[in-house]
Parts: sequence; structure tokens; C-alpha cells
Amino acid sequence: MKVAKLYSFNDIRTEEVPVPEVGPREVLIKTHACGVCSGDVMPWYIEKKAPLVPGHEPSGEIVETGKDVSYFKKGDRVFTHHHAPCFTCRFCRRGDYVQCPTWRSSHLVPGGISEYILIPSINLENDTLVLSEGMSSEDGTLIEPSACVVKGLRRARIRRDDTVLIIGLGVMGLLNLLVAKKYGAGKVIGADRVKYRLDKALELGADYTLDVSAMDLHSGLADITRGEMAELVIIGPNSAEAMREGLKCVRPGGQALFFTPAKPGEQLTIDPNHLYFNDITIVTSYSCGPPDTADAFELIEKGVISAEMLVTHRFPVEKTAEAFALTARAGNSLKSLIVFE
Repeated sequence: MKVAKLYSFNDIRTEEVPVPEVGPREVLIKTHACGVCSGDVMPWYIEKKAPLVPGHEPSGEIVETGKDVSYFKKGDRVFTHHHAPCFTCRFCRRGDYVQCPTWRSSHLVPGGISEYILIPSINLENDTLVLSEGMSSEDGTLIEPSACVVKGLRRARIRRDDTVLIIGLGVMGLLNLLVAKKYGAGKVIGADRVKYRLDKALELGADYTLDVSAMDLHSGLADITRGEMAELVIIGPNSAEAMREGLKCVRPGGQALFFTPAKPGEQLTIDPNHLYFNDITIVTSYSCGPPDTADAFELIEKGVISAEMLVTHRFPVEKTAEAFALTARAGNSLKSLIVFE
């Protein structure tokens, strides 16, 4: 079978590897599509795992089941998460699934950008979902990224009528927009420097946008909100500077959500008294767990999120390197998929 193999960010090859053998409690899927994650195009993040078959947003059809598999059957179209928790450890009992040692050690074989994928028993049993009849396989690739948004907004305690500022309007920023609106945000303001993405945010329901290539973020937000700023600021770029600017935009009593890590070695200097006397909370949110994927599945099933809204480019596995390069440029594109015939 064909896979994409990443040796470094600038060295992604198409290779032939054996189709995995299926164990008693495992299934094999024929991959229909796999999303390219914005996290996978941060070279420092992906290269520390190299060499690997990248991709963790797959959907596909079950073509073989192990003899002890009963809930899933051949022909089911499924989404599967690349990590799955044990549900029994202390972290899981608190709902901190991404800190579960089993979650962190579990993985798909050999990875998402692969013609066939083996779903191990822990992933199959604890975070694999059968796509509903009206949900396309491309919609299925959006479950994992949407679940990351669901988790982040839950951790940030978004409330009805909140003013929300989203910094960065790539696909994850737009997913935050769609879900924040669904969760009752009163006013959603998007900030970016790419006109295509600013226009797309307005198309998908943003109340205002700020072109930060032409204006100061803080001043622009102050003008829109008459100086009140935002209860929730979602900071997408992997930059300590973006985090610093975002914190300036949080209204007293509000939250700043660090949706993405900073680059290695970057330091964030803050005035703790500014946080303290204004009751400002910094919230982080890494990946997602099974409750989040279930909620994301429901949002997609209801049409709140769809591939039609967000997928702009499709590539065969042989052009995975092009898909990664396009995503990294963060220009006139949103979601890129690797598709398999």
C-alpha cells in the first residue's frame, strides 16, 4: 500500500509498505481521506517524531475485522481518533483524557496518510465512530479538529452573549468561529492579515473582522467594542508575541485561550498583577478526548460544520508534500485533504 513518509518537513516521500495484519480486536480501514493539520506543518513539532507516516484526521471504510470485533462491521464508514484513553486512570476519571498514559502511547498504524490504516483495539473501542448516512467521508476528517475546538471552548467556559476575539483565521480559527456562534457567543470578531481568510470569516458569520496588516489589533478591537474588549480571546498563531497581544485584548473577568503552543524557546513575560486585579484567566487546550469527538460529530451531523464550508484543496498521496507546503503558507487556502481513490 502507498503511504506518505516524512523524514523532515522538506523531505516527504511516497513509499510502498505492507498492509498491516489485523488482530482479533482490530479492524482495517481503506482510507477515503485524511486532513492536513496545521500542527503538522510546524516543522519543530513534526520533525521530532520523524521518520513517520503523518496525518491524524482520517476517515475511511472498514474492509476487514478481527474475529472478536462485534460492534463494527465490514462496510462501516468510520472516523477514528489517533489516540484513545483507558477511561480508568486518575487522569481519565477527572476527564483529563489527553494526559492519560494510554492516550499518549496509542496510535494508528502506520498513520493517517496511508492507503490502509489498522485501528488498534484501544482506539477502536474507545474513540471510533460510525459516520451517519448523511455525513460524507470528507466531513469525517473534520471531527478531530472540530473536537479540539469543542474542548478549548469548554475549558474557556464560553458563555452566551460573550464577545469573542479569534486571532488567526485559518481553518482552526474558522472552526472556533462556527462553534462559538453555535454556543451562543454574542459578538465574534476575527483577526488576520490575509484578505481571503478575513472575507471567509464574514461569510461564515463573523460580526466584524480586523485586518492586522493594516491596523493595530488592540485599537481595532477597542473601536468595535467601545473600549470594553472581549470576554474570550482565542489565540491561534504559534507565537509568544501573539499570546502577548491577545492578553492585552481580554476584558476584566475574561479568558485568554492559548489554542496552539508557542515555538520552542520562546518566553512569555506577563504582569501578574494585571492578571490578578483584573481576574483574567489564561486557559490552555491541547488536543481532545472522546466526549469532545462525540460533540463534534453531532455538530457536523447537524450541519453546523461541513467539508463544503472549509475544504479548499484536495491532493493525492503522491502530492502530500505540496499539501503540507500549501498549508504552511497560510494564504488563500483553508483545509487541505489527502484523498484516496
